[in-house]
Amino acid sequence: MDQKKIGAFMKQLRKEKGITQETLAERLNVSGRTVSRWETGFNMPDLDILIQMADFYQIEIRELLDGERKSETMNKELEETALKIADYSNAEKQQLAKRLCVLFIAGVIAFIIYMAMNFMGIDETFADGAVAGIALGFAFGMMIVGVLYTSGALMKFKAFKRRLLRRHKAESK
Repeated sequence: MDQKKIGAFMKQLRKEKGITQETLAERLNVSGRTVSRWETGFNMPDLDILIQMADFYQIEIRELLDGERKSETMNKELEETALKIADYSNAEKQQLAKRLCVLFIAGVIAFIIYMAMNFMGIDETFADGAVAGIALGFAFGMMIVGVLYTSGALMKFKAFKRRLLRRHKAESK
């Protein structure tokens, strides 16, 4: 799959529609910078966004993935498979969001426990303050995880780690 070719095709389709990157970004609920990265071939959109783009440009998903227009029609089974994959991807994202929500609620409960202990003055007397310290540490940790997740920093870190591993494998050969 040639990302540069696909990106150039995406840019061509957008220009044919006569819209800006920002307009497309608003329609797909992403940033203008994200659209720019797609069009330069630096990144690729998620499958569910590819499906939205194909619908918007009135082309087949295969044409987007090939980076060129095709004259033949897309096989119905292939389209159904792509839709199933998109549903699976969305289900994974929803499952991760639920887990994060549970951790966030646990962090809030831990913070409430700490505040209650602090208010009643038993934060340092009960088990030498260990319980209050654990509650506050857990609440703070969950807050940091939430900020990292919602800011996308965890995904950037994961991508950086993959680049380092690829570079290490290339150097070791």
